Amino acid sequence: MFKVAVIGGSGLLGRALVDELARETGWQIFSTSFSRPSPESVTLDIRDGQAVRQFIDRVAPHAVVIAAAERRPDVCEHDPALARALNVDAVRTIAAAANHCGAWTLSLSTDYVFDGTHPPYRHDSAPAPLNAYGHSKLDGERALSETAERGCVLRLPLLYGPIVSWSESAVTSLVPAIAASAAPNGQPATMDAWAIRYPTYTPDVAFVIRQMLEWHANGETISGIVQWSGDEPMTKYEIAVRLAEALQLDAHLTPQRTPIDATPRPHNCHLASSRLEALGIGRRTPFDAAIREVLTAFPWRGDSSAA
Repeated sequence: MFKVAVIGGSGLLGRALVDELARETGWQIFSTSFSRPSPESVTLDIRDGQAVRQFIDRVAPHAVVIAAAERRPDVCEHDPALARALNVDAVRTIAAAANHCGAWTLSLSTDYVFDGTHPPYRHDSAPAPLNAYGHSKLDGERALSETAERGCVLRLPLLYGPIVSWSESAVTSLVPAIAASAAPNGQPATMDAWAIRYPTYTPDVAFVIRQMLEWHANGETISGIVQWSGDEPMTKYEIAVRLAEALQLDAHLTPQRTPIDATPRPHNCHLASSRLEALGIGRRTPFDAAIREVLTAFPWRGDSSAA
């Protein structure tokens, strides 16, 4: 029996990963959650080192996937201590606990470890984060490499997928404003048309992680740093246009062609996925098809009650 512990299995990516791994016969999946407890998961605060060690000792997994983190750049900017606790210290604690049972640890990172000035970025490109979020995730990468006896970092860009609220992804968080702009007497919605993003579908990322876990289960462990990304570049304005089309809304959208975010964001952090692709790992669902799946499962009802 191949055992996998998914730390943060109730989040946007965690849910997709647990669903994907559950399809594997002969695998046993243990999921943890914190803000969204469920009967299928164990409640765990990853800032509690003793609780982390007890959970991993009890489960004795062959692999640990760290899907829990503070991913909101503005929150990290205003509360760097929280960002460090979740994105750095917890990674070190989990990796150390995984060492005790010989588990492989996969930690998830971000394209925001780069400054966005010279894309595409390889796995061995020099990092240069612009904000507290990027700095905390880069420090988390270093914490993993310094601690895990067997570990790997998977860098990812902007994620979207099946949601429990519009705000759960920076992609679907645009929907209420798009819909409001399409309402009678609605005001145009201003959308960023400067930063180039590569929205990546969480079920595709879950598929990639499952393939990586299969390599480990077969005795061919992937180590170091790898990256995965969607291959369709678009600004938030362009994302909003495609969301409006999928929702069949006559939205009134205004492009903002200069950066206005209080927290600095990189211009274009396109991640090269060549290392995983060379191993035959990967899957990309076209954005328009994927976002329609998301919207079908979580339809817009004309209000923001689920936001």
